[in-house]
Amino acid sequence: MKTVQYLIVGAGATGLSFARFVDSPDYLILERDEEIGGYCKTVKRSGFVWDYSGHFFHFNDQKIKNMIFEQISSDDIAVVKKRASIYWKDRWIDFPFQKNIHQLPKNELIDCIYDLWFRKVDPPQSFKEMLYTKFGTAIAEKFLIPYNEKLYATDLQSLDIEAMGRFFPHASIEDIIRNFKDADNSSYNDEFTYPRGGAIEYINAIASGLQNDKIFVNEPIIDIDTNKRLAYTKNRTINYQNLISSIPLPKLMRLCKYPFDEAVFSCNKVLVFNIGFDAPAVEKFHWAYFPQKDICFYRVGLYNNIFNTPRMSLYVEIGAPEKQLLGPEDIDNYRERIINDLRKVGIVTDHNIVDSHYVIMDPAYVHITQKSNAVAKMAISALSKIGIHSIGRYGGWKYCSIEDNIKEALSLAERLSARP
Repeated sequence: MKTVQYLIVGAGATGLSFARFVDSPDYLILERDEEIGGYCKTVKRSGFVWDYSGHFFHFNDQKIKNMIFEQISSDDIAVVKKRASIYWKDRWIDFPFQKNIHQLPKNELIDCIYDLWFRKVDPPQSFKEMLYTKFGTAIAEKFLIPYNEKLYATDLQSLDIEAMGRFFPHASIEDIIRNFKDADNSSYNDEFTYPRGGAIEYINAIASGLQNDKIFVNEPIIDIDTNKRLAYTKNRTINYQNLISSIPLPKLMRLCKYPFDEAVFSCNKVLVFNIGFDAPAVEKFHWAYFPQKDICFYRVGLYNNIFNTPRMSLYVEIGAPEKQLLGPEDIDNYRERIINDLRKVGIVTDHNIVDSHYVIMDPAYVHITQKSNAVAKMAISALSKIGIHSIGRYGGWKYCSIEDNIKEALSLAERLSARP
């Protein structure tokens, strides 16, 4: 039986960062997949570089930034000023929608301003109600509600007001009106970085300070005895002092036999198609949003516009309910519809497909509700008292950035390292 001070479950950015920061060499990392990276894996085919989805990092913490960039040549990292667009009927407008309603046709603009001014201001009880009370009916129903319904693949009435936290692009009436004349579409991700080799380069940079013989792939945890502090895989039994988990919180709770109502936690899944073409891109944005119900995807990103490569390379994201099956026939149907919809919005013209790849992210975006917040908080607190620490986007069942995950791993590592 193996005994370790820190058993780390999950070799994504969160788990690897904890191992990198913790003040102890006595750790073991277990990963269920065949390679490290979590959702920051990269696929390289036919001269294209694709991630499992669009992962454009926004670094603010200098310590984290130094840790990663010291391992990647500056020549291989693009520092990019974001260009984000929205496809609205027959035109492109700037993102965010609520600050660029002046780019809409006159009658649409009047609807938005009128409803914004005369909006109801009753205290909202849900994410959907928050959209109405902050922005009025027209802005909410033209973009914010249909887009987020496509993204989350759920009724927004069920989500908590702060379901997106600081990542939601809020704007006051003053901000909206001021933007009519002086454009200011600034947000948390105005500038992003991206390595030439894809998001996996970030992961490799974090993992570069770790011992390879302490990372084991294709080895998921199948059971945990919380009383004896034992974790079981098909290969071994591990006696841990602290267990650090970034796997989805409900799965960890089941492994620990922690009682909870399964219905409290829900999420969507996201079907991601990466497609490479033989000709340059027509559009110049880095990513764009699509609220229309007759267009299957909610977002498209253009990798080629980061490094100005000569062939169009893009990712397409489609939100689906957690219980929706996505079998081979569904994938084929989506592939055909995606190309048709890309033609409809003018992204694909006379382009020919060179290669494509898809992945299903499950879970993708968690549904943050008042109940899920309460149960997650209680469970995370209870488990931490018995040496099990659940962190990261899925470990915390929350909406956050990859940098947030790394910062949380750093904070936990410093806290545990400081214990006598």
